[in-house]
Amino acid sequence: MRFRLGSSDLSRTWLSGNALLAIPLALIVVIAVADIVTPATIELSPLLVAAPAITASFAGPKLTALVGAVALAVQILLELRAASLGFGGAQTQLAALALVSAFLVLFATVIDRHREELVRVRSVSEAAQRALLRPLPTRLGSLRVASMYLAAEREAQIGGDLYAAARADGGSRLLIGDVRGKGLPSVSDAALLLGAFREAARSHATLPEVVRYLDESVRADLEEHAEESGEISENFITAAVLEVPEELPVVHLIACGHPPPLMIRDGRIMTMQVATPAPPLGLGELGDDAAYLTETFDFKPGDLLLLYTDGVVEARCPAGTFYQLADRLASWSCDGPESLVAHVRDDLLAHVGGRLGDDAAMVAIQRLPG
Repeated sequence: MRFRLGSSDLSRTWLSGNALLAIPLALIVVIAVADIVTPATIELSPLLVAAPAITASFAGPKLTALVGAVALAVQILLELRAASLGFGGAQTQLAALALVSAFLVLFATVIDRHREELVRVRSVSEAAQRALLRPLPTRLGSLRVASMYLAAEREAQIGGDLYAAARADGGSRLLIGDVRGKGLPSVSDAALLLGAFREAARSHATLPEVVRYLDESVRADLEEHAEESGEISENFITAAVLEVPEELPVVHLIACGHPPPLMIRDGRIMTMQVATPAPPLGLGELGDDAAYLTETFDFKPGDLLLLYTDGVVEARCPAGTFYQLADRLASWSCDGPESLVAHVRDDLLAHVGGRLGDDAAMVAIQRLPG
């Protein structure tokens, strides 16, 4: 799932800013009229400083300077009307309005630069996400595919969750994973694993050999990091690696410390719980070759398979209750992986109140007839 602030968004921001400009201008008019109709003993012109202050909250430095100049001009006219421009009190008020307006223009300039920097950062993060986490094809052989990524950080659209898919001899292979840790190191680990998977998945290797290769790649990267930094990395990657043969109605699965996929068949929801889970990638030395045992499940035409990361099932509502994915799917009554992913995304965001505490990713696949 991507969020983008492009030219159309900037245009809408500019239009809304110009529409809001009517508020401080109307305020200047109201204050000027009120100052004229009230007795001379009541001075309302000092309130004109509110107009540039309001403008700086939504507009850039040019509009703020414009409103400040209008407010200053109106105050001069009011002082001329009251024949008090030559007095010290009036001059002090004018100087104060000019000084405050200047500071507000400076403040608006700084905010405007930060806004432009945020737009650039978001553009870079989107480019990085497109390069690293490539969109999955909607069709993969006999499979319909839909995917979703929700980043916990609003400023960055990428994190440590990952997914990938590739065609192999006689079928398709899919990967979903979650890097332990946050920030740039997790992005680096995710990039390494995705590159290794894309290389190994298209080879003639068996599924256990693919997973073993992924574990060795992660371990080698962690060892290299330890040699360069002098610190022992505690990162690892939980993952589920699947293979869907083209000619057989089954799916092969190796789960490396990752949450079990869910199977939806004829309205029933089943958990694909493996009997012998493997260690997370990067911790393969804790197991042995027998740890990478492939488990096979029925995957018939029309079946839907949902892969997800722990950011989905560990999401909490404001009251602290975890998101019960399997139970929530009971209310889903549509068909197709796109509808499934959209339903879970909307329901998940509603559960947490619109803001996730951790990145979340999902991949839904459906086997088509024939």
